[in-house]
Amino acid sequence: MDSLPPMPSLTPEDNETISEAIGNDHKAFDQCYDALKAGQTLADKIKWRNQLTWTIARHAISEELTMYPAMDRHMGEEGRKLTDVDREQHQAVKEDLHTLQDMSPDHSDFMPLLDKLMADLHHHISHESEEDMPRLERLLSRQESRELARQFRRTKWITPTMSHPAAPNEPPLENLAGLLAAPIDRFKDLMRTFPDKGELSAEQIRA
Repeated sequence: MDSLPPMPSLTPEDNETISEAIGNDHKAFDQCYDALKAGQTLADKIKWRNQLTWTIARHAISEELTMYPAMDRHMGEEGRKLTDVDREQHQAVKEDLHTLQDMSPDHSDFMPLLDKLMADLHHHISHESEEDMPRLERLLSRQESRELARQFRRTKWITPTMSHPAAPNEPPLENLAGLLAAPIDRFKDLMRTFPDKGELSAEQIRA
């Protein structure tokens, strides 16, 4: 098992839009969840718990630092109302993830809480895919959408890799909190197990 997941790479051929980048992560969440549920041993479940934590934590903060400000800029008051809902939904996910990220998968509370987290996450994903992304994409050129996707993915390189629900969830304080927490999280990741690269899907590698 690898000690750390591979960080996403950016290439000149990486032309996905922000909707595609966000959607890729959403697929990775479900793949991690399915692998965790299917794990045959406690060690298997732990490594997929860690991978799910790593993927969701980085995704949520990167959205809050890149996509949500873009919605505020381009959509005005409507965008602000939508991102207020998004941040509230993120907070519920972060709080459950914070509990799960260090809980043993053989604990009696683990699987029920995992299922609740995924149900909340899917509710949030529906809000993004049906409300946020279509409205934002209509206001962006394809080039602007691609650049926002690149910003979203670059931001994941410097975000915390674990859940910190008590931290600020809006820039600029979130930027500072993330810069302080990320090195500590990455040090802790060295002590955690993750799936081998060969076990990861294309979506999980890119997430």
